[in-house]
Amino acid sequence: MPLIGSFGAASGRGFGRGGGKPKRLFDILFVAGGGSGSPSCHSTGGGGGGMRTSWPGGTQLEINGKTTYTVSIGAGGTGAPGSGGGPPIHGTRRPGVPGGNAEIYLSAPNVLYYSTGGGAGNGSYAAGDPGGAGGGTNGPEYPVGSGNAGGFSPPEGAPGGSSVGAPQPVGGGGGGGGASGVSNTYNGGNGTSTDITGSSVTYAGGGAGGWYSSGSGLPGGSGGGGTNQGISGGSGTNGLGGGGSGGGPGPSSHGGNGGSGRIIFRYPSTDFTTTVAPGTNTITDHPSGDKLATFNVSGTLSVD
Repeated sequence: MPLIGSFGAASGRGFGRGGGKPKRLFDILFVAGGGSGSPSCHSTGGGGGGMRTSWPGGTQLEINGKTTYTVSIGAGGTGAPGSGGGPPIHGTRRPGVPGGNAEIYLSAPNVLYYSTGGGAGNGSYAAGDPGGAGGGTNGPEYPVGSGNAGGFSPPEGAPGGSSVGAPQPVGGGGGGGGASGVSNTYNGGNGTSTDITGSSVTYAGGGAGGWYSSGSGLPGGSGGGGTNQGISGGSGTNGLGGGGSGGGPGPSSHGGNGGSGRIIFRYPSTDFTTTVAPGTNTITDHPSGDKLATFNVSGTLSVD
């Protein structure tokens, strides 16, 4: 089994040693897939995918050259349909689905570097799901989903939120946490911005909670978190790792999907070269003269 790589000032230089191969340094951004929201009454939002980055000024990822590596992009969790319950009948609880991890496996020295998929929205009357950022819950008697499931420093995400409890005439479940922000009751937690690509982009926002009986428009967190659309939960944004929103009451309720993640490697163009596959992944120029290898789908990274 691969070991789990940590990401701190004391550990970054341990990656990729051995075999006499050249060592290559990368700045990185790893964003995992967001968790999906739950359907039906007091539905809860999914957490944003875990986000880890070395930019700017953090510990770079050191890996061996002359090697090809497998890179995995975490899918967003798939939102579940409702069970037919609506006020005052809640139906069977239908939890959401966690997001997938963002990963690269470094074969020497047998290390898996990753960020954790967002926690699912777990629906009515249940504890929140842990993840990169945690899923929401309903009411203070149920613990929220914890963030930073990988135990990293700095943390990859924040906990989910909790609603004020039920019953209530209009209201809903707690939102999912974001990369940097705890959910504010029903709203999704905010994500974190980075300009590793040359322009600032915010990633890994949490999905909003869903309404108990009526209404719509509870906002997702910045960084692609899904906004509640009423009966249907809004989906998190693909490529940003946003969490899906909870849905509303009734038999046609549906939790929002989580958004897929993304991985970016930044490196000096004069030091070495890389290739990526398949063709939906790209290598582009950064304004500074560096190169950016961007993974939108799972594939391979070859380093010379």
